[in-house]
Amino acid sequence: MVFYFSGTGNTRWAAQQLAAATGEQLLFIPDQLNTACHYTLAEGERIGFCFPVHGWQPPHIVREFIGRMAIAGAAGHYAYALCTCGDSTGLAVKMLARLLADKGIALQSVQSLIMPESYVCLPFMYTDTPEREREKIDQARLDLAAFVKVVANRQTGHSRLKLGLTPWTFSHVIGAYFNRCMITDKKFTVDSDVCIHCGRCAAECPVADIEFDNTPRWKNNGTCTCCLSCYHHCPVHAINYGTITRKRGQYYFGKSWK
Repeated sequence: MVFYFSGTGNTRWAAQQLAAATGEQLLFIPDQLNTACHYTLAEGERIGFCFPVHGWQPPHIVREFIGRMAIAGAAGHYAYALCTCGDSTGLAVKMLARLLADKGIALQSVQSLIMPESYVCLPFMYTDTPEREREKIDQARLDLAAFVKVVANRQTGHSRLKLGLTPWTFSHVIGAYFNRCMITDKKFTVDSDVCIHCGRCAAECPVADIEFDNTPRWKNNGTCTCCLSCYHHCPVHAINYGTITRKRGQYYFGKSWK
């Protein structure tokens, strides 16, 4: 089985390729949190975990799921992880591995994919140019194809992660602050004179954090992962995160190269 979380579609695309190649079930983590999170593996079944890096850490929804997850007889099954990021992973996969170890799961192979930037809520963060988006996607296709073969053949010891400079600092200091203090839906706004009332923001939210009654309203209940899917999918750029995103670009997987 392949467990995954995705906001703007990068990780969903990768997880779909892995599930198709292995013939194993694809399970969306937000949906799984509405269940008991107890699983039984078939003989020889692989266990995959795919997630986007949020602030150089696994997203809180992934950590919550692993905390609740119970997989009968997981020991001895081939396990792998793939993460997507705009630039570097920090120690996100190492953090994931520690959580999985508590569940009796040891990762045999890991991979990161550098994908187009989607987090645009800080002064120095922007979406990539269309040219850079295509470059990243083209390289990601090659890297993913190679990793699919690794997983399909149950190869062990494969580790291709772009940790970046000072990964401990980014994950345990900057990332810790980011995930503790900056993951919130309270800063989302809607320009009522621009909104076309299409409801796409609510439909695209991976955690169902938006109630839609002619205009969107965020629930403010702690479920938001700040993936910005609502912002990026708005066809008229009516949604913003504070004021910083007003002149920023939008991106979701497939937007620029359909």
